[in-house]
Amino acid sequence: MRAVVLVGGFGTRLRPLTNARPKQMLPIVHRPMIEHVVGHLGRHGIDEVVLSLGFMPDVFRDAYPDAVCAGVRLQYAVEPEPLDTAGAIRFAACHAGIDERFVVVNGDVLTDLDLGRVVEFHERCGAEATITLHKVNDPSRYGVVPTDEEGRVLAFVEKPPPGEAPTNLINAGTYVLEPTVLDRIAPDRPVSVEREVFPAMVEEGCLYAVDGDTYWIDTGTPREYIQAQLDLVEGLRGPAMEAIEPTAEVDAGARVVRSVVGAGARVAAGATVAGSVLLDGAVVEAGAVVEASIIGHGAVVGADARVTGCSVVGDGHRVEPGAVVEGERVPPPPA
Repeated sequence: MRAVVLVGGFGTRLRPLTNARPKQMLPIVHRPMIEHVVGHLGRHGIDEVVLSLGFMPDVFRDAYPDAVCAGVRLQYAVEPEPLDTAGAIRFAACHAGIDERFVVVNGDVLTDLDLGRVVEFHERCGAEATITLHKVNDPSRYGVVPTDEEGRVLAFVEKPPPGEAPTNLINAGTYVLEPTVLDRIAPDRPVSVEREVFPAMVEEGCLYAVDGDTYWIDTGTPREYIQAQLDLVEGLRGPAMEAIEPTAEVDAGARVVRSVVGAGARVAAGATVAGSVLLDGAVVEAGAVVEASIIGHGAVVGADARVTGCSVVGDGHRVEPGAVVEGERVPPPPA
């Protein structure tokens, strides 16, 4: 079976980290995010992935010049212009010559979903398309997806008011599609699969959904980008991974707690790093504090500075000694 992985977005919620790279090429515990996504697909029987590309496609090509990622063969499908989710799926599938059942996933979602179970459900129901769902505590932040007892989708309810949601299950972004779904997508304009294609299928009763009932996180915001890494190093998903890359330098007088420290990064004496991510080559100077924040490649937090509150310091930027950065982006995004 083949899969289309949607990686064409601009990653605006993670700027400035994504000013110079797609978010799926940001590291998750010392490996690019896309390797976690593709590796999971490979472990569940996917033997070829089509990357649906838009923003900075050459970054992916340069990273995987042999067109193999996490042991899975790659094809690259570069949109000539933004086509929205359904348009991107159609373009990538047609580019790769997909003419049988296939899988679609979002490239910024990490999950332990049993894909085989979803395919079996899809086949048993005779569905034209099956989407996976995920339980959330506050469904008012999302679009929720009520279903009947057989799993047939009844509606898509976008951001229901608190207390009025018909379910707490949201679209988790993994789909099993029959090739006939491609015929439903207009070829000459942007088309949303969530707002146009799937609602039309609901009307025909041919869209089904199954609760993934598993680990799931959208890594597209700074808070979730940090949390996804802490989950891995704390063993929430399988054996705990090594938080501090072997080439990083952490002074014996520094304090590093619940944090990921990338290759070549340095944490000086008297510094504190807690609940944070330091990308490769980042420097935290003496006495500085970094809490619940992300420090980009080669960025420097000056002596006695404080970076807190889910702040993001971009690649190569410097926080001056003694400065206080709380809940900010450095540099700030353009107005």
